[in-house]
Amino acid sequence: MEYKEEFIRLLTKDPYILETLAMVRDLNLNDCWIGAGLLRNKIWDVLHEIKTPQQNDIDVVFFDTNDITEVREKEIELQLAAINPKVKWSVKNQARMHIRNHHSQYNSTEDALSYWPETATAIAARLNSNDEIEVLAPYGLNDVFQLIIRPTPNFNPAVFQKRMKEKQWEKQWKLLKLYPTFSDSDLQ
Repeated sequence: MEYKEEFIRLLTKDPYILETLAMVRDLNLNDCWIGAGLLRNKIWDVLHEIKTPQQNDIDVVFFDTNDITEVREKEIELQLAAINPKVKWSVKNQARMHIRNHHSQYNSTEDALSYWPETATAIAARLNSNDEIEVLAPYGLNDVFQLIIRPTPNFNPAVFQKRMKEKQWEKQWKLLKLYPTFSDSDLQ
């Protein structure tokens, strides 16, 4: 996967991200990762030479078919908030998200990521038991590193357009390029 080593190097140099990855690893949840904004924004901030990043929430995703209740997700959010109350945690069991999104059932966190809105957002990382960073990116890392925003092929284009208007990422990251379509050749 192109850019994988560079991505891991960026994460490794960031003590806050490493600490957060370790905190999430220690939850011992099945197929558990940190995804989306924290990681995407880290890359975009570095590429835009932004020294003081703005942080929204931290997306923690896992896959557990044994308990797909929102109550379980809220319990995990409370656990994380007890460890680090300065963070707004967003925990989602990807084993239930197909219901909310009106899709066929996902079979893993990686499968669920392939239905996320943008290729640049459909990325995740975790720290394994050997303190090595592992990466999930069903569409690769090219788009996020090349500052391209485009919908994943599994996401509704109309919802994507609405999301782009609401997010207005181009105001913070001026070099972003919007590509409203996706094709298999984009993975090359």
